[in-house]
Amino acid sequence: MFRATVPLRWSDLDAQGHVNNALVVDYLQEARAEFFRAGPASELLDSGVVVVGHQIRYDAPIAYADGGVVVDLVVAKLGGARFEVAYELSQNGCRVATARTVLCPFDFQAQKPARLGPADRGWLADHQAEAETLRPLTAPELPTDATTTPCSVRWSDLDSYGHVNNVKMFDFLMQARITATTGWTPAMARTGGGVARRNWLIARQDVDYLNQLGYRVAPYAARTAPVHLGRTSVTLAAEVYDPEDGTVFAKGRTILVAADEAMRPAPLPAEAREALAARLVA
Repeated sequence: MFRATVPLRWSDLDAQGHVNNALVVDYLQEARAEFFRAGPASELLDSGVVVVGHQIRYDAPIAYADGGVVVDLVVAKLGGARFEVAYELSQNGCRVATARTVLCPFDFQAQKPARLGPADRGWLADHQAEAETLRPLTAPELPTDATTTPCSVRWSDLDSYGHVNNVKMFDFLMQARITATTGWTPAMARTGGGVARRNWLIARQDVDYLNQLGYRVAPYAARTAPVHLGRTSVTLAAEVYDPEDGTVFAKGRTILVAADEAMRPAPLPAEAREALAARLVA
């Protein structure tokens, strides 16, 4: 097991006063980079390694604290050209998130996956261990007329490989999710919206990365639709794509939970359930 402590920033907090869900994947990346830099796999960061997918379960809110967040990391699976990292995030001894990331070495010059070298494989094998699995979230294909939100790339969104960092995809999905659900019904307005009778919490997120997203001035887009309704939750699916040629860059699934003032799960408001059911993709 490898342990890293990731410091928090005040700007990580959202309107509800705890760390925003999209920042958790940033903490995974920081811990993972520290892991690579600690051994011979450090060169893997420089030559190229891409994220294929993320799974994140949010176990408890993360509060701002000087002690940061502790990330325990192991290699859960190790293949010839890809590997899977598992994480447990904790704060003050309490687990706050459980996650997995699938990664693949990548030759950016040839634009194709690469195999792990002996030194990289040895370092990863030394940290291989059993870890909790997360049930994958599934979703049907979304119709082209699903609710669409523009996604503008900022120059600061790019990473050292010259494309939009995987962490930023969670920002695009969050913006699309909030814009879509608030547009469907005022009952899903977020805290501070004036008409909200529920808090809306993220319980799970899965994101699959299909193509690299580059910088451009013209916005990309995300389409969003509900794909499952529960008593207190809704599962939303989204796709980030190019409206000019239809290329899909990432697909996400999110479990959104309605909560009362004490942040306990509460039934979906009737008007929210009606609006979601009208747009449900079976």
